[in-house]
Amino acid sequence: MHDGTSSRSRGRNTRREFLKSAAAVAATGLSAALPLGCGGPKAKPNSRATAPTLSQVNGPRSLRAHAAAHGMLVGCAVNPDRLDGDADYARTVADQCSILVPENAMKWAALRLTAQQFDFRKADDVVVFALSHDQKVRGHNLCWHNALPGWFASTVTRGNAAQFLTQHIQTVAGRYAGKMHSWDVVNEAVDVKSGRPDGLRDSPWLELIGPGYLELAFRAARQADPSALLTYNDYGIELDTQEQIDKRGQVMMLVRRLKARGVPIDAVGVQSHLTAGDAPGAGLVHFVRELREMGLQVFITEMDVNDRKLPDSVPERDTAVAKTYRDYLTMMLAEPNVNTVLTWGITDRYTWLNGLAHASRPDGKPERPLPFDYDYSPTPAFFAERDAIDSRRTGAQPGGDPYAPFKPGQGSPRSQYE
Repeated sequence: MHDGTSSRSRGRNTRREFLKSAAAVAATGLSAALPLGCGGPKAKPNSRATAPTLSQVNGPRSLRAHAAAHGMLVGCAVNPDRLDGDADYARTVADQCSILVPENAMKWAALRLTAQQFDFRKADDVVVFALSHDQKVRGHNLCWHNALPGWFASTVTRGNAAQFLTQHIQTVAGRYAGKMHSWDVVNEAVDVKSGRPDGLRDSPWLELIGPGYLELAFRAARQADPSALLTYNDYGIELDTQEQIDKRGQVMMLVRRLKARGVPIDAVGVQSHLTAGDAPGAGLVHFVRELREMGLQVFITEMDVNDRKLPDSVPERDTAVAKTYRDYLTMMLAEPNVNTVLTWGITDRYTWLNGLAHASRPDGKPERPLPFDYDYSPTPAFFAERDAIDSRRTGAQPGGDPYAPFKPGQGSPRSQYE
């Protein structure tokens, strides 16, 4: 296993020791004594980041503190370069989050320099930061049809694909074994438009291995990291449009097939990339409840609310985005197996939505989809998210275990997908 070039072997050993020491410190509850971030120079604090309004959202008034009071985890996707290079970003992440997920740093293309060589530096930075601030980490992701390295197509074949996938999972999940809250083991494997009876997406993994690649991935992940919660993660299953009803049904049937074969799956991730004004309803609630009857948790893994269809007015946009946050999260957090909420980013300054040329606002204005704005001031979405957390009345107790598996219920109704 390689972490980088051979000339960096001394750095690798230092990094591994840092991971170990950070984990030990976090375990003793002394994480506050560790430095913020992962080393290197920090950007000069932004003037808005020290505005009095932040006193309304930090410490006991943070998302993190409110979630902990309800036995929940709350967090966001992070970029390790910004954790290291933007002090306001690092401070906001540390203050507000009890769980982090690397936005890109654990994907194949980021980790696999060549077929034989791994580079874990950026992924390690996220784990070290999290352990240093008493935060959990979700791994994202071990198997996906996108973000594959350039060498993949010419190197991975039907004859060796299963070996490549297994070896990758053993190496990556094994490196962080015992340090992870959960893994997105397989990401976005369902695509009804592919036209298959099983609903699976036409992907390199399906072509090279066949449908069994999902089972292979989950079993390899459990072997590599027995303590992490293993997750199937997907998007476009939140609404009661016909397209999303069909996809949600195929996701449910996929999960049922995995469970029937004894495949180790603990949770389903609902990405929750929403548009302002979306109103998910009864279909998603029923889906979440069926998963609970199967003993599965549900994570909200990538939430943001785009405002591209709204007028130019910032107050009007913020009000609509906040309403979508409040309505959606209040509905989802009423379900006891929904105990983890992550947004895809924490500040509008770095949202991926502003990089989507094909789906940007017609007026060219930057979107405002996240709990903090460009200048790290809390948006109405922040307060809506916090209110939704406080609305949770499902019996979760402060100090309770938000990772404990749910036991299947008795006399559950027949699935709407059967």
